[in-house]
Formats: sequence, structure tokens, C-alpha cells
Amino acid sequence: MDAIRLSLLMVAVMAVLSTASAAIYNVGEPGGAWDLSTNYDTWASSRKFQPGDQIVFKYSPQAHDVLEVSKADYDSCSTANPIATLNTGNDIVTLNATGTRYFICGFPGHCTGGMKVKIDVVPGSSSSSPAPASGPSASNAPPPTPVSTANSVEATGFGLAVLLAFAGIMA
Repeated sequence: MDAIRLSLLMVAVMAVLSTASAAIYNVGEPGGAWDLSTNYDTWASSRKFQPGDQIVFKYSPQAHDVLEVSKADYDSCSTANPIATLNTGNDIVTLNATGTRYFICGFPGHCTGGMKVKIDVVPGSSSSSPAPASGPSASNAPPPTPVSTANSVEATGFGLAVLLAFAGIMA
């Protein structure tokens, strides 16, 4: 029976230790949103995107949209073959895997006017980022809470409290 308790405790410890934090970034903040007035190269280069992070595009759907595109389409501002089209004005994209993702505005002249962003997703440390998942993911759901430039969501403290309570029950 003690071996079973120890095994359960080890599984719980591993689950708590693998619990990660993720950041939520509003594209273009703090100075703007998804619009023509923001320098997205500067904005993106000042952040470290990791798997599990989310980027939120906020804009007027009558004036803009968001297209995820290939590198070639990003470079040429081509809207012909988007990977994904987002158009709610409050679009959340989860960065599930390492690599580079490319986004442009599909309205005529906007991409060539600078309304495009390249997001480099880099591996995080094993204790602070979730394991990469396969494939891109995008959602049109509203963000869970209003966020500023980055908002860290941490579940480790709660998980540790549950683990300690579980250990006390098992003793």
C-alpha cells in the first residue's frame, strides 16, 4: 500500500512541477493595437514568445483583419493563400510550438504600409514553459480577462497546495 501511495505522490509532484505559466500579449500594446500606427518589428523584438503563450489581435473589423500566412506571403504581402483568417476584432492565437509565425492585415495597402508581424516562438526553460504541441492553433474566442502587455498566469502555487493537502491525506 505504501508503494501505491508513493507512486501517486510522485505522479502528483511531477504534474505540479510540469505546470507552466503562459503569457498573453496584446499585439501592438502598450502604444497601440493592430493598426497602421505601430512598428511591429520593434514590438515583437522586445518580447520573448514561448510555446503556450497567446497573442491577442484587437482592432476594428470594419477596418482590419488578421491573416496568418507563409513566410513567402509575409515577405510579398500576398493575401492569396492564408493559413488562417481572423476577423472578429478580438482574436486570440495560441503559440503552441516553437518556430516562426507570420501575420498580416489583408486589407489593401495595409501590409505594405507595415501592418504585419513576425512572431518567433522560442523554447522556454523546462520549468517555465509547456512542451510544444503540434500545429498552429487560432481561436476567435474573447480573451479570458483584460490584459496589458503581458500577463503571467501561474498555476504552480495552487497545484502545490493541492499536492501538500493530498500528501497529508495519504499519510
